[in-house]
Amino acid sequence: MQPLILDGQALTLAEIEAVSLNGRPVAIAGAALARVAASRELIEAILAEGQTVYGVNTGFGKLADVRIASGSLAQLQTNLVRSHAGGVGQPLSEGESRAMLLLRANVLAKGFSGCRPALVELLVALLNAGVHPVIPEKGSVGASGDLAPLAHLALVAIGEGEAFLKGERMAGGEALRRAGLQPLALAAKEGLALLNGTQAMTAVGALAVARGLRVAQLADVAGAMSLEALMGTPAAFDARIHEARPHAGQIAAAEHLLRLLEGSEIREAHREHDARVQDAYCLRCMPQVHGAVRDVLQHVRGVLEIEAGSATDNPLVFPENCSKALSRGADAVVSGGNFHGAPLAYAFDYAAIALTDLGSITERRIDRLLNPDINEGLPAFLSPDPGLSSGFMMAQIVAAALINECQVLAHPASTGSIPTDGGKEDHVSMGMTGAIKLRQIVEHAERIVGIELMCAAQGLEFRRPLKSGRGIERAYEAVRAVVSRLEQDRVLATDIDALARAVRAGAFDTWCA
Repeated sequence: MQPLILDGQALTLAEIEAVSLNGRPVAIAGAALARVAASRELIEAILAEGQTVYGVNTGFGKLADVRIASGSLAQLQTNLVRSHAGGVGQPLSEGESRAMLLLRANVLAKGFSGCRPALVELLVALLNAGVHPVIPEKGSVGASGDLAPLAHLALVAIGEGEAFLKGERMAGGEALRRAGLQPLALAAKEGLALLNGTQAMTAVGALAVARGLRVAQLADVAGAMSLEALMGTPAAFDARIHEARPHAGQIAAAEHLLRLLEGSEIREAHREHDARVQDAYCLRCMPQVHGAVRDVLQHVRGVLEIEAGSATDNPLVFPENCSKALSRGADAVVSGGNFHGAPLAYAFDYAAIALTDLGSITERRIDRLLNPDINEGLPAFLSPDPGLSSGFMMAQIVAAALINECQVLAHPASTGSIPTDGGKEDHVSMGMTGAIKLRQIVEHAERIVGIELMCAAQGLEFRRPLKSGRGIERAYEAVRAVVSRLEQDRVLATDIDALARAVRAGAFDTWCA
Protein backbone atom coordinates (compact mmCIF):
# COMPACT_ATOMS: atom_id res chain seq x y z
CA MET A 1 0.00 0.00 0.00
CA GLN A 2 1.11 3.53 -0.70
CA PRO A 3 1.79 5.40 2.54
CA LEU A 4 -0.65 8.00 3.79
CA ILE A 5 1.23 11.30 3.81
CA LEU A 6 0.45 13.40 6.88
CA ASP A 7 0.41 17.16 6.49
CA GLY A 8 -2.02 18.10 9.26
CA GLN A 9 -4.88 17.76 6.78
CA ALA A 10 -8.40 16.55 7.46
CA LEU A 11 -8.50 12.75 7.31
CA THR A 12 -11.41 10.74 5.96
CA LEU A 13 -12.92 7.86 7.91
CA ALA A 14 -11.69 5.56 5.14
CA GLU A 15 -8.13 6.78 5.61
CA ILE A 16 -8.35 6.37 9.37
CA GLU A 17 -9.64 2.82 8.94
CA ALA A 18 -6.97 1.96 6.37
CA VAL A 19 -4.18 2.88 8.78
CA SER A 20 -5.85 1.67 11.97
CA LEU A 21 -7.33 -1.62 10.81
CA ASN A 22 -5.54 -2.54 7.59
CA GLY A 23 -1.96 -1.51 8.38
CA ARG A 24 -1.53 1.17 5.74
CA PRO A 25 1.89 2.79 6.33
CA VAL A 26 2.28 6.46 7.17
CA ALA A 27 4.84 9.13 6.27
CA ILE A 28 5.19 12.82 7.07
CA ALA A 29 5.22 15.55 4.45
CA GLY A 30 8.46 17.52 4.23
CA ALA A 31 6.56 20.79 4.45
CA ALA A 32 4.94 19.59 7.68
CA LEU A 33 8.32 18.81 9.25
CA ALA A 34 9.51 22.29 8.30
CA ARG A 35 6.49 23.84 10.04
CA VAL A 36 7.10 21.73 13.13
CA ALA A 37 10.73 22.82 13.21
CA ALA A 38 9.73 26.48 12.91
CA SER A 39 7.33 26.25 15.84
CA ARG A 40 10.01 24.55 17.92
CA GLU A 41 12.49 27.29 17.04
CA LEU A 42 10.08 29.84 18.45
CA ILE A 43 9.70 27.90 21.73
CA GLU A 44 13.48 27.69 22.10
CA ALA A 45 13.84 31.42 21.42
CA ILE A 46 11.18 32.32 23.99
CA LEU A 47 12.88 30.16 26.59
CA ALA A 48 16.23 31.81 25.84
CA GLU A 49 14.61 35.20 26.43
CA GLY A 50 13.28 34.06 29.81
CA GLN A 51 9.63 34.75 28.98
CA THR A 52 6.88 32.99 30.93
CA VAL A 53 4.60 30.81 28.80
CA TYR A 54 1.90 28.44 30.07
CA GLY A 55 2.87 24.81 29.86
CA VAL A 56 6.39 25.62 28.74
CA ASN A 57 7.84 26.92 32.00
CA THR A 58 4.80 26.93 34.28
CA GLY A 59 2.73 24.32 36.07
CA PHE A 60 -0.48 23.00 34.55
CA GLY A 61 -4.16 23.67 35.07
CA LYS A 62 -4.76 25.08 38.54
CA LEU A 63 -0.96 25.30 38.95
CA ALA A 64 -0.50 27.54 35.91
CA ASP A 65 0.73 30.43 38.09
CA VAL A 66 3.72 28.44 39.36
CA ARG A 67 6.90 29.35 37.47
CA ILE A 68 9.28 26.42 36.87
CA ALA A 69 13.05 26.88 36.91
CA SER A 70 14.81 26.35 33.57
CA GLY A 71 16.78 23.40 34.92
CA SER A 72 13.56 21.51 35.69
CA LEU A 73 11.69 21.97 32.41
CA ALA A 74 12.44 18.51 31.03
CA GLN A 75 11.45 16.91 34.34
CA LEU A 76 8.25 18.98 34.31
CA GLN A 77 7.18 17.34 31.04
CA THR A 78 8.05 13.82 32.19
CA ASN A 79 6.21 14.40 35.47
CA LEU A 80 3.18 15.57 33.50
CA VAL A 81 3.05 12.37 31.47
CA ARG A 82 3.53 10.08 34.46
CA SER A 83 1.08 11.88 36.72
CA HIS A 84 -1.68 11.96 34.12
CA ALA A 85 -1.44 8.27 33.19
CA GLY A 86 -4.27 7.33 35.55
CA GLY A 87 -6.59 5.61 33.11
CA VAL A 88 -8.57 2.53 34.19
CA GLY A 89 -10.59 -0.21 32.57
CA GLN A 90 -10.04 -2.41 29.56
CA PRO A 91 -7.44 -1.25 27.03
CA LEU A 92 -8.57 0.23 23.77
CA SER A 93 -8.36 -2.16 20.85
CA GLU A 94 -5.14 -2.15 18.86
CA GLY A 95 -7.05 -0.51 16.01
CA GLU A 96 -8.17 2.30 18.30
CA SER A 97 -4.64 2.68 19.67
CA ARG A 98 -3.33 2.94 16.10
CA ALA A 99 -5.99 5.53 15.30
CA MET A 100 -4.83 7.60 18.28
CA LEU A 101 -1.21 7.47 17.11
CA LEU A 102 -2.24 8.48 13.61
CA LEU A 103 -4.43 11.35 14.74
CA ARG A 104 -1.91 12.69 17.25
CA ALA A 105 0.90 12.60 14.69
CA ASN A 106 -1.29 14.39 12.16
CA VAL A 107 -2.22 17.14 14.63
CA LEU A 108 1.41 17.70 15.59
CA ALA A 109 2.29 17.84 11.88
CA LYS A 110 0.20 21.01 11.57
CA GLY A 111 3.10 22.83 13.27
CA PHE A 112 1.16 24.61 16.01
CA SER A 113 2.39 22.52 18.96
CA GLY A 114 5.98 23.61 19.54
CA CYS A 115 7.44 20.10 19.63
CA ARG A 116 10.52 18.85 17.82
CA PRO A 117 10.17 17.00 14.50
CA ALA A 118 11.64 13.95 16.23
CA LEU A 119 8.49 13.58 18.33
CA VAL A 120 6.21 13.41 15.28
CA GLU A 121 8.61 11.03 13.58
CA LEU A 122 8.58 8.72 16.60
CA LEU A 123 4.76 8.50 16.63
CA VAL A 124 4.80 7.56 12.95
CA ALA A 125 7.57 5.04 13.58
CA LEU A 126 5.47 3.41 16.31
CA LEU A 127 2.61 3.06 13.84
CA ASN A 128 4.74 1.60 11.08
CA ALA A 129 6.50 -0.80 13.45
CA GLY A 130 3.23 -2.04 14.96
CA VAL A 131 4.00 -0.81 18.48
CA HIS A 132 0.58 -0.10 19.97
CA PRO A 133 0.42 1.59 23.39
CA VAL A 134 -1.81 -0.05 26.00
CA ILE A 135 -4.39 2.67 26.67
CA PRO A 136 -7.10 2.13 29.32
CA GLU A 137 -10.40 3.30 27.89
CA LYS A 138 -11.76 5.14 30.95
CA GLY A 139 -10.55 8.27 32.73
CA SER A 140 -11.06 11.12 30.26
CA VAL A 141 -13.63 13.88 30.78
CA GLY A 142 -12.78 15.38 27.39
CA ALA A 143 -11.97 18.88 28.60
CA SER A 144 -8.23 19.55 28.39
CA GLY A 145 -8.58 16.88 25.80
CA ASP A 146 -8.21 13.20 26.53
CA LEU A 147 -5.49 13.65 29.15
CA ALA A 148 -5.38 10.17 30.67
CA PRO A 149 -5.56 8.16 27.43
CA LEU A 150 -2.99 10.38 25.71
CA ALA A 151 -0.70 10.13 28.75
CA HIS A 152 -0.67 6.35 28.38
CA LEU A 153 0.23 6.80 24.70
CA ALA A 154 2.99 9.24 25.67
CA LEU A 155 4.43 6.82 28.22
CA VAL A 156 5.46 4.45 25.45
CA ALA A 157 7.12 7.29 23.54
CA ILE A 158 9.41 7.86 26.53
CA GLY A 159 10.08 4.14 26.99
CA GLU A 160 7.64 3.53 29.83
CA GLY A 161 4.12 2.15 30.18
CA GLU A 162 3.00 -0.91 28.23
CA ALA A 163 2.50 -1.73 24.56
CA PHE A 164 1.29 -4.51 22.30
CA LEU A 165 3.73 -5.77 19.69
CA LYS A 166 2.61 -8.55 17.36
CA GLY A 167 -0.22 -9.30 19.75
CA GLU A 168 2.03 -9.65 22.79
CA ARG A 169 1.63 -7.28 25.74
CA MET A 170 4.92 -6.09 27.21
CA ALA A 171 6.71 -3.14 28.81
CA GLY A 172 6.81 -0.10 26.56
CA GLY A 173 10.59 0.10 26.65
CA GLU A 174 10.90 -3.54 25.62
CA ALA A 175 8.48 -3.02 22.71
CA LEU A 176 10.60 -0.11 21.49
CA ARG A 177 13.77 -2.20 21.79
CA ARG A 178 12.32 -5.09 19.81
CA ALA A 179 11.11 -2.67 17.13
CA GLY A 180 14.54 -1.04 16.91
CA LEU A 181 13.28 2.32 18.18
CA GLN A 182 14.72 4.68 20.78
CA PRO A 183 12.58 6.38 23.46
CA LEU A 184 12.49 10.16 23.40
CA ALA A 185 13.59 12.37 26.29
CA LEU A 186 10.92 15.04 26.37
CA ALA A 187 11.93 18.67 26.04
CA ALA A 188 9.99 21.76 27.15
CA LYS A 189 6.35 21.81 25.95
CA GLU A 190 6.47 18.29 24.48
CA GLY A 191 4.63 16.45 27.24
CA LEU A 192 1.81 18.95 26.98
CA ALA A 193 1.88 18.69 23.17
CA LEU A 194 1.24 14.97 23.53
CA LEU A 195 -1.47 15.17 26.18
CA ASN A 196 -3.71 18.07 25.18
CA GLY A 197 -6.11 17.02 22.45
CA THR A 198 -9.19 15.04 21.49
CA GLN A 199 -7.49 12.11 19.79
CA ALA A 200 -8.83 9.33 22.04
CA MET A 201 -12.47 10.27 21.58
CA THR A 202 -11.88 10.97 17.88
CA ALA A 203 -10.20 7.58 17.39
CA VAL A 204 -12.90 5.57 19.15
CA GLY A 205 -15.69 7.62 17.62
CA ALA A 206 -14.34 7.56 14.09
CA LEU A 207 -14.00 3.79 13.97
CA ALA A 208 -17.47 3.39 15.54
CA VAL A 209 -19.12 5.78 13.09
CA ALA A 210 -17.47 4.05 10.12
CA ARG A 211 -19.04 0.81 11.31
CA GLY A 212 -22.34 2.58 11.98
CA LEU A 213 -22.48 3.86 8.40
CA ARG A 214 -22.16 0.29 7.13
CA VAL A 215 -24.88 -0.91 9.51
CA ALA A 216 -27.21 1.82 8.26
CA GLN A 217 -26.71 0.63 4.67
CA LEU A 218 -27.18 -2.99 5.67
CA ALA A 219 -30.41 -2.18 7.52
CA ASP A 220 -31.94 -1.40 4.11
CA VAL A 221 -30.96 -4.88 2.93
CA ALA A 222 -32.30 -6.62 6.01
CA GLY A 223 -35.49 -4.56 5.89
CA ALA A 224 -36.08 -5.28 2.21
CA MET A 225 -35.58 -8.99 2.86
CA SER A 226 -38.16 -8.83 5.64
CA LEU A 227 -40.56 -6.98 3.36
CA GLU A 228 -40.30 -9.80 0.82
CA ALA A 229 -40.73 -12.52 3.45
CA LEU A 230 -43.83 -10.71 4.75
CA MET A 231 -45.16 -10.14 1.22
CA GLY A 232 -45.21 -6.40 1.75
CA THR A 233 -45.53 -3.70 -0.88
CA PRO A 234 -42.77 -1.43 -2.15
CA ALA A 235 -45.29 1.27 -3.06
CA ALA A 236 -44.11 3.49 -0.19
CA PHE A 237 -40.66 3.68 -1.80
CA ASP A 238 -42.01 5.49 -4.89
CA ALA A 239 -39.53 8.25 -5.78
CA ARG A 240 -42.31 10.84 -6.03
CA ILE A 241 -43.05 10.50 -2.32
CA HIS A 242 -39.46 11.22 -1.35
CA GLU A 243 -38.92 14.01 -3.83
CA ALA A 244 -41.81 15.72 -2.05
CA ARG A 245 -39.74 15.65 1.15
CA PRO A 246 -36.22 15.82 -0.22
CA HIS A 247 -33.98 14.83 2.66
CA ALA A 248 -30.87 13.32 1.09
CA GLY A 249 -30.77 10.23 3.28
CA GLN A 250 -34.45 9.48 2.76
CA ILE A 251 -34.10 9.67 -1.02
CA ALA A 252 -30.99 7.47 -0.95
CA ALA A 253 -32.65 4.85 1.27
CA ALA A 254 -35.76 4.68 -0.92
CA GLU A 255 -33.66 4.28 -4.05
CA HIS A 256 -31.62 1.57 -2.37
CA LEU A 257 -34.71 -0.35 -1.28
CA LEU A 258 -36.25 -0.23 -4.76
CA ARG A 259 -32.98 -1.36 -6.32
CA LEU A 260 -32.78 -4.35 -3.98
CA LEU A 261 -36.36 -5.38 -4.78
CA GLU A 262 -36.10 -5.24 -8.57
CA GLY A 263 -37.22 -8.45 -10.29
CA SER A 264 -39.14 -9.84 -7.33
CA GLU A 265 -41.27 -12.89 -8.18
CA ILE A 266 -42.78 -12.75 -4.70
CA ARG A 267 -44.17 -9.28 -5.34
CA GLU A 268 -45.58 -10.20 -8.71
CA ALA A 269 -47.27 -13.29 -7.27
CA HIS A 270 -49.34 -11.34 -4.74
CA ARG A 271 -49.68 -7.95 -6.45
CA GLU A 272 -53.19 -8.48 -7.87
CA HIS A 273 -54.64 -10.19 -4.80
CA ASP A 274 -53.11 -7.95 -2.11
CA ALA A 275 -55.94 -6.32 -0.16
CA ARG A 276 -53.58 -4.24 1.99
CA VAL A 277 -53.24 -0.59 1.13
CA GLN A 278 -50.44 0.06 3.61
CA ASP A 279 -47.83 -1.91 5.51
CA ALA A 280 -46.90 -1.34 9.15
CA TYR A 281 -44.58 1.58 9.84
CA CYS A 282 -41.52 -0.63 10.39
CA LEU A 283 -41.82 -1.59 6.70
CA ARG A 284 -43.47 1.42 5.13
CA CYS A 285 -41.34 4.08 6.85
CA MET A 286 -37.94 2.52 6.23
CA PRO A 287 -36.84 5.37 3.92
CA GLN A 288 -37.83 7.99 6.48
CA VAL A 289 -36.17 6.30 9.47
CA HIS A 290 -33.17 4.69 7.78
CA GLY A 291 -32.65 7.86 5.77
CA ALA A 292 -32.67 10.07 8.85
CA VAL A 293 -30.08 7.79 10.44
CA ARG A 294 -27.91 8.17 7.33
CA ASP A 295 -28.19 11.95 7.53
CA VAL A 296 -27.21 11.98 11.20
CA LEU A 297 -24.17 9.77 10.58
CA GLN A 298 -23.08 11.85 7.59
CA HIS A 299 -23.17 14.94 9.81
CA VAL A 300 -21.13 13.17 12.47
CA ARG A 301 -18.69 11.95 9.82
CA GLY A 302 -18.11 15.58 8.81
CA VAL A 303 -17.43 16.61 12.41
CA LEU A 304 -14.91 13.79 12.83
CA GLU A 305 -13.08 14.47 9.59
CA ILE A 306 -12.68 18.15 10.46
CA GLU A 307 -11.45 17.21 13.93
CA ALA A 308 -8.91 14.77 12.49
CA GLY A 309 -7.11 17.70 10.88
CA SER A 310 -7.51 20.26 13.66
CA ALA A 311 -4.99 21.63 16.16
CA THR A 312 -6.51 20.72 19.51
CA ASP A 313 -3.71 21.23 22.03
CA ASN A 314 -2.88 24.23 24.20
CA PRO A 315 -1.19 26.61 24.03
CA LEU A 316 -0.85 26.92 20.26
CA VAL A 317 2.35 28.22 18.71
CA PHE A 318 2.15 30.59 15.73
CA PRO A 319 5.67 30.86 14.30
CA GLU A 320 5.06 33.12 11.30
CA ASN A 321 8.25 35.04 10.54
CA CYS A 322 9.94 33.19 13.36
CA SER A 323 13.02 35.44 13.30
CA LYS A 324 10.79 38.38 14.24
CA ALA A 325 8.51 36.54 16.64
CA LEU A 326 10.35 37.58 19.77
CA SER A 327 9.30 41.16 19.18
CA ARG A 328 5.75 39.90 19.73
CA GLY A 329 6.83 38.18 22.93
CA ALA A 330 4.58 35.51 24.36
CA ASP A 331 1.72 36.70 22.12
CA ALA A 332 3.08 34.21 19.57
CA VAL A 333 2.11 31.39 21.95
CA VAL A 334 -1.60 31.68 22.69
CA SER A 335 -3.71 29.78 25.21
CA GLY A 336 -7.20 28.79 24.15
CA GLY A 337 -9.64 25.92 24.40
CA ASN A 338 -9.45 23.84 21.21
CA PHE A 339 -8.97 20.78 23.40
CA HIS A 340 -12.59 20.98 24.57
CA GLY A 341 -14.48 18.01 23.13
CA ALA A 342 -17.93 19.61 22.85
CA PRO A 343 -18.25 19.32 19.02
CA LEU A 344 -17.50 15.61 19.22
CA ALA A 345 -19.46 14.94 22.39
CA TYR A 346 -22.66 16.38 20.93
CA ALA A 347 -22.10 14.48 17.67
CA PHE A 348 -21.58 11.15 19.45
CA ASP A 349 -24.77 11.59 21.47
CA TYR A 350 -26.64 12.42 18.25
CA ALA A 351 -25.29 9.30 16.53
CA ALA A 352 -26.12 7.16 19.57
CA ILE A 353 -29.76 8.27 19.47
CA ALA A 354 -30.04 7.62 15.73
CA LEU A 355 -28.46 4.16 15.82
CA THR A 356 -30.56 3.16 18.81
CA ASP A 357 -33.69 4.04 16.85
CA LEU A 358 -32.37 2.13 13.84
CA GLY A 359 -32.10 -0.91 16.10
CA SER A 360 -35.60 -0.25 17.39
CA ILE A 361 -37.27 -0.29 13.97
CA THR A 362 -35.21 -3.36 13.06
CA GLU A 363 -36.47 -5.20 16.15
CA ARG A 364 -40.06 -4.39 15.17
CA ARG A 365 -39.52 -6.11 11.81
CA ILE A 366 -38.01 -9.12 13.58
CA ASP A 367 -41.13 -9.39 15.74
CA ARG A 368 -43.36 -9.07 12.68
CA LEU A 369 -41.53 -11.98 11.04
CA LEU A 370 -41.90 -14.21 14.09
CA ASN A 371 -45.23 -13.24 15.67
CA PRO A 372 -47.93 -15.66 14.40
CA ASP A 373 -50.64 -13.05 14.97
CA ILE A 374 -49.20 -10.63 12.39
CA ASN A 375 -46.69 -12.47 10.21
CA GLU A 376 -48.77 -12.91 7.05
CA GLY A 377 -49.13 -16.70 7.06
CA LEU A 378 -45.61 -17.63 8.07
CA PRO A 379 -45.30 -20.37 10.72
CA ALA A 380 -45.03 -19.26 14.33
CA PHE A 381 -41.50 -18.09 15.10
CA LEU A 382 -40.48 -19.35 11.64
CA SER A 383 -40.27 -22.83 13.11
CA PRO A 384 -40.50 -25.77 10.72
CA ASP A 385 -42.49 -27.58 13.44
CA PRO A 386 -44.13 -25.00 15.77
CA GLY A 387 -44.73 -26.34 19.24
CA LEU A 388 -42.17 -29.08 19.15
CA SER A 389 -39.63 -26.52 18.01
CA SER A 390 -39.40 -22.93 19.27
CA GLY A 391 -37.71 -21.70 16.11
CA PHE A 392 -36.42 -18.13 16.37
CA MET A 393 -38.47 -17.19 19.45
CA MET A 394 -35.35 -16.27 21.42
CA ALA A 395 -33.91 -14.21 18.59
CA GLN A 396 -36.50 -11.48 19.10
CA ILE A 397 -36.03 -11.64 22.87
CA VAL A 398 -32.28 -11.16 22.46
CA ALA A 399 -32.90 -8.23 20.11
CA ALA A 400 -35.25 -6.68 22.68
CA ALA A 401 -32.60 -7.02 25.40
CA LEU A 402 -29.97 -5.37 23.18
CA ILE A 403 -32.33 -2.53 22.31
CA ASN A 404 -33.08 -1.89 25.96
CA GLU A 405 -29.36 -1.58 26.65
CA CYS A 406 -29.00 0.79 23.69
CA GLN A 407 -31.84 2.90 25.04
CA VAL A 408 -29.97 3.29 28.31
CA LEU A 409 -26.68 4.02 26.53
CA ALA A 410 -28.36 6.62 24.31
CA HIS A 411 -28.79 8.91 27.31
CA PRO A 412 -26.50 11.85 26.50
CA ALA A 413 -23.08 12.04 28.08
CA SER A 414 -22.50 15.62 26.93
CA THR A 415 -25.03 17.05 29.40
CA GLY A 416 -23.17 15.57 32.37
CA SER A 417 -20.39 18.08 33.01
CA ILE A 418 -18.58 17.69 36.35
CA PRO A 419 -15.97 20.37 37.25
CA THR A 420 -12.40 19.07 37.61
CA ASP A 421 -8.89 20.30 38.39
CA GLY A 422 -9.85 22.39 41.40
CA GLY A 423 -12.50 24.22 39.37
CA LYS A 424 -10.08 25.39 36.69
CA GLU A 425 -11.69 22.98 34.25
CA ASP A 426 -15.19 23.90 35.33
CA HIS A 427 -17.06 22.69 32.24
CA VAL A 428 -16.10 19.42 30.56
CA SER A 429 -17.44 17.58 27.51
CA MET A 430 -17.49 13.92 28.58
CA GLY A 431 -16.80 13.18 24.90
CA MET A 432 -14.83 10.01 25.60
CA THR A 433 -17.78 8.59 27.52
CA GLY A 434 -19.93 9.38 24.49
CA ALA A 435 -17.50 7.66 22.14
CA ILE A 436 -17.33 4.50 24.25
CA LYS A 437 -21.13 4.37 24.54
CA LEU A 438 -21.47 4.85 20.80
CA ARG A 439 -19.05 2.00 20.11
CA GLN A 440 -21.18 -0.30 22.28
CA ILE A 441 -24.39 0.78 20.56
CA VAL A 442 -22.83 0.07 17.16
CA GLU A 443 -21.83 -3.42 18.34
CA HIS A 444 -25.41 -4.08 19.41
CA ALA A 445 -26.78 -2.67 16.14
CA GLU A 446 -24.55 -5.07 14.21
CA ARG A 447 -26.02 -7.96 16.19
CA ILE A 448 -29.61 -6.76 15.80
CA VAL A 449 -29.30 -6.33 12.04
CA GLY A 450 -27.63 -9.74 11.89
CA ILE A 451 -30.64 -11.23 13.71
CA GLU A 452 -33.01 -9.67 11.19
CA LEU A 453 -30.98 -11.05 8.30
CA MET A 454 -31.11 -14.52 9.88
CA CYS A 455 -34.87 -14.38 10.46
CA ALA A 456 -35.72 -12.78 7.12
CA ALA A 457 -33.68 -15.38 5.23
CA GLN A 458 -35.64 -18.09 7.04
CA GLY A 459 -38.86 -16.31 6.09
CA LEU A 460 -37.90 -16.44 2.44
CA GLU A 461 -37.60 -20.24 2.72
CA PHE A 462 -41.37 -20.41 3.22
CA ARG A 463 -42.00 -18.37 0.03
CA ARG A 464 -40.06 -20.76 -2.19
CA PRO A 465 -40.03 -21.56 -5.05
CA LEU A 466 -40.74 -17.87 -5.65
CA LYS A 467 -37.63 -15.71 -5.76
CA SER A 468 -37.27 -12.34 -4.10
CA GLY A 469 -35.69 -9.27 -5.68
CA ARG A 470 -32.32 -9.81 -7.35
CA GLY A 471 -30.48 -7.80 -4.69
CA ILE A 472 -32.24 -9.68 -1.93
CA GLU A 473 -31.37 -13.03 -3.47
CA ARG A 474 -27.70 -12.06 -3.39
CA ALA A 475 -28.13 -11.03 0.23
CA TYR A 476 -29.85 -14.33 0.98
CA GLU A 477 -26.91 -16.26 -0.48
CA ALA A 478 -24.49 -14.20 1.62
CA VAL A 479 -26.47 -15.00 4.77
CA ARG A 480 -26.55 -18.68 3.89
CA ALA A 481 -22.76 -18.62 3.49
CA VAL A 482 -22.65 -17.78 7.21
CA VAL A 483 -25.65 -19.62 8.72
CA SER A 484 -27.72 -22.48 7.36
CA ARG A 485 -31.50 -22.80 7.17
CA LEU A 486 -33.11 -23.74 10.47
CA GLU A 487 -34.40 -27.33 10.07
CA GLN A 488 -34.74 -28.04 13.80
CA ASP A 489 -33.96 -26.22 17.01
CA ARG A 490 -30.28 -25.45 17.56
CA VAL A 491 -28.13 -23.05 19.58
CA LEU A 492 -28.78 -19.60 18.08
CA ALA A 493 -25.99 -17.79 19.93
CA THR A 494 -23.43 -19.23 17.51
CA ASP A 495 -25.41 -18.03 14.48
CA ILE A 496 -25.96 -14.56 15.92
CA ASP A 497 -22.27 -14.15 16.72
CA ALA A 498 -21.25 -15.41 13.28
CA LEU A 499 -23.53 -12.95 11.51
CA ALA A 500 -22.40 -10.05 13.72
CA ARG A 501 -18.78 -10.86 12.88
CA ALA A 502 -19.63 -11.01 9.19
CA VAL A 503 -21.37 -7.63 9.37
CA ARG A 504 -18.37 -6.15 11.20
CA ALA A 505 -15.91 -7.64 8.73
CA GLY A 506 -17.75 -6.12 5.76
CA ALA A 507 -18.89 -9.44 4.32
CA PHE A 508 -22.06 -7.80 2.98
CA ASP A 509 -20.56 -4.49 1.85
CA THR A 510 -19.95 -5.27 -1.82
CA TRP A 511 -23.58 -5.70 -2.73
CA CYS A 512 -25.42 -3.51 -0.20
CA ALA A 513 -23.88 -0.19 -1.33
